[in-house]
Amino acid sequence: MALVTTREMFDKALKSDYAVGAFNVNNMEIIQGIVEAACEENAPLILQVSAGARKYAKPAYLLKLVEAAIIDTGVDICLHLDHGEDFDICRKCVDDGFTSVMIDGSKHPFEENIRMTKEVVEYAHAHGAVVEAELGKLAGIEDAVSVDARDATFTVPEEAAEFVEKTGVDSLAVAIGTSHGAYKFKGKPELDFERLKEIHKLIPDTPLVLHGASTVLPEFVELCNEYGGNIPGAQGVPEDMIREAARYGVCKVNIDTDLRLAMTAQVRKYLAENPGEFDPRKYLGPGRDAIRDMVVHKIRDVLGASGRR
Repeated sequence: MALVTTREMFDKALKSDYAVGAFNVNNMEIIQGIVEAACEENAPLILQVSAGARKYAKPAYLLKLVEAAIIDTGVDICLHLDHGEDFDICRKCVDDGFTSVMIDGSKHPFEENIRMTKEVVEYAHAHGAVVEAELGKLAGIEDAVSVDARDATFTVPEEAAEFVEKTGVDSLAVAIGTSHGAYKFKGKPELDFERLKEIHKLIPDTPLVLHGASTVLPEFVELCNEYGGNIPGAQGVPEDMIREAARYGVCKVNIDTDLRLAMTAQVRKYLAENPGEFDPRKYLGPGRDAIRDMVVHKIRDVLGASGRR
């Protein structure tokens, strides 16, 4: 039981056409719900921390909560920095004990992205950590990430091959049509599987990552709206598309929005039905249970990662 990197997780996933869930965490209840689900499903697990989570909960608290989850359950966990914006934040997280970091240079020109990523790779590898990078730009908004749909660009397969060769990065997030946040698509979502196949063909040994992969299940949107929400027209990636992506090198699937919706729906429902309640344990408990049930569903029915630990 320890903090681990993704190397062994991704090696297994690449050979067996399933993906590992990477779940964003912000507080104790979210961590507990996710880890309980991974235990129940005997699944590999990545917990990831965004810039917003680091600001909200503070890195020391999050690190100790993850360490507590390992002690409590005996589950090996990869602790990952999501969307690190520069070398300094990646270095700080590696020094703090994160076993994986993402350097997101996707907003920069291609050569600058290579330079930034290579610098992080050299530092992280020297300290036993692994690195994810991103090539292409996903539209949408999530924490510190904000890209207008007009500025979104898909990953170019030939550039992906050159990027991996020049940086030595351990995994690569690709843009094939997903989007950050709940307000995702106008019309039917479509992923560019031909592009994904070509990327995987050119770099078959590189684990690929899918960001913006929440499915935004209608029942949770409806429940949020029923109890005081306002999330009209929220739409995500159909689950069969996520399963299909795992056949072509996608080893890591990021999930955040679905967790927020599931927890918020149950908290709103509980408070609406118990208006006099003011004990946070009473309404955060159902929220934690909703997180657990959502993650079990993702691991078992979407990612195919049950029993893969």
